[in-house]
Amino acid sequence: MAAGGRRKVVLAVIDSLKPEMLDQAIEEGRAPALAALRERGTCIRDCISTFPSVTPVASAAIATGTGPGEHHIPSMNWFHRGEERYIEYGSSFPATRAFGVVRSLFDTVYNMNMAHLSRARKTVFEHLDDAGLRTACTTYLIYRGRTRHDPSGESVYRRIGEVLQFRHPVYGARELFYADLFDSRNTGCTSALGLPGQRDRHTGCVGAYLVENDLFDFLLFSLPDNDTHSHKVGPEGQVRSIAEADRALERIMHVAGGVDAFLEEHAVIVMSDHSQTKVEERLNLADVFSSWRVLVPADPAPVEAEIAVCPSARSAMVYVLDPAEREGLVKQAIEALEGVDGIELVITRQDGEALVRSARGELRFAPGASWSMGAGSPGALTESRGCSDSRSATAASRATTIPMPWGACGRRSSARTRAMCSCRPRPASSSWTGEAPITSAAAATARWIATTRRAFCWSAAWTSPSARSGPSRTLRRWCSSTSLYGWADERRG
Repeated sequence: MAAGGRRKVVLAVIDSLKPEMLDQAIEEGRAPALAALRERGTCIRDCISTFPSVTPVASAAIATGTGPGEHHIPSMNWFHRGEERYIEYGSSFPATRAFGVVRSLFDTVYNMNMAHLSRARKTVFEHLDDAGLRTACTTYLIYRGRTRHDPSGESVYRRIGEVLQFRHPVYGARELFYADLFDSRNTGCTSALGLPGQRDRHTGCVGAYLVENDLFDFLLFSLPDNDTHSHKVGPEGQVRSIAEADRALERIMHVAGGVDAFLEEHAVIVMSDHSQTKVEERLNLADVFSSWRVLVPADPAPVEAEIAVCPSARSAMVYVLDPAEREGLVKQAIEALEGVDGIELVITRQDGEALVRSARGELRFAPGASWSMGAGSPGALTESRGCSDSRSATAASRATTIPMPWGACGRRSSARTRAMCSCRPRPASSSWTGEAPITSAAAATARWIATTRRAFCWSAAWTSPSARSGPSRTLRRWCSSTSLYGWADERRG
């Protein structure tokens, strides 16, 4: 038991878990641990993910309890206005290669937690650390906590990590085990640097060690391999990867003496961040904006670009880059998107309201105000964040509750979008790399715009503090538009 006789909590997150596939895995006897938990607990099927429903956004929502408008992780791929570049979180190997492997890994491992995730919202690890509880986390995108962790010095993959520039400390849960890059202690477990197919086994190994040695009050037990397997074979082939996740859960139960003995000491929550559906068609946004000056990969003249386009599975974001042309170009972008077969919703902000357009009409709403649907009667919002009864919002997607587009459009985030679109159930927006996504969660991307200034600031930001002298005043001015010095969220709008 935890201090005070409380049970310890295990939050197991199975990435992209499809409810129907979980049912099938249990029926076929492939998931006995999950079957035992469902038999002894409560199963809630009527759940809705965040919008857009991709892993970085959903992981941040799980870790902070807020939407993208507050936690500031808006998509798998997005445009950072403060740094004037695309952010790519490793949606696929071709995308990572297009943006640069090292840069994409830095954004995913370091920047997502230390710079992009809002400091105005605490993570669950920070809340519990502040309360004096023992936190633990296996390889999960959002790990930020109060404990400093240096890169692993004992892992057999240490030298590979150093080559990839993983030399810098992070702040995470008290016990942090992140893909062999960071480990609080030597557990004897390895994950081959977090390669797909190894991560669930690593989580099971680390989790068993933590349970056996009573090292946590709260454990985020991350099981990401189901997502990779589903992208590879399709969401209807998840039974095999669910069985792997189940073995990891069974492993931590086994060291405690079995299911019942484990549940006497631990409360367990098993959830998914989002699900997947198979994509049968793709929509190329490059064709939609063929007459526009779009910021392209390795753009030789980025200042001439009118818009930045960020495809991300069944949604995409369009950013107008020139503030002087913003009003006119936003209207033109909306008109271009509304005429495209396959785009169901076009979302933007207008006069302080969120405006959702579709072939069925318009929906306008804002926090603290009423919402209206075209010429229909307005309805009252039920809470200050802009939530209303989604059953009355016939202009909204069935899979999207009203607050989600508002949060995704952003209010103060550096990623604030000027227009969004959401595809119909079958199509997905294709990537700059020309690669067709397999599933709705396979994000499409644009290349990272590499600049000498950004690379220099990255190097200075991570090396200067270690010299104890700190960066010079000139260097601070040079890097002032980056998010590496300080956490000033208000500067990022």
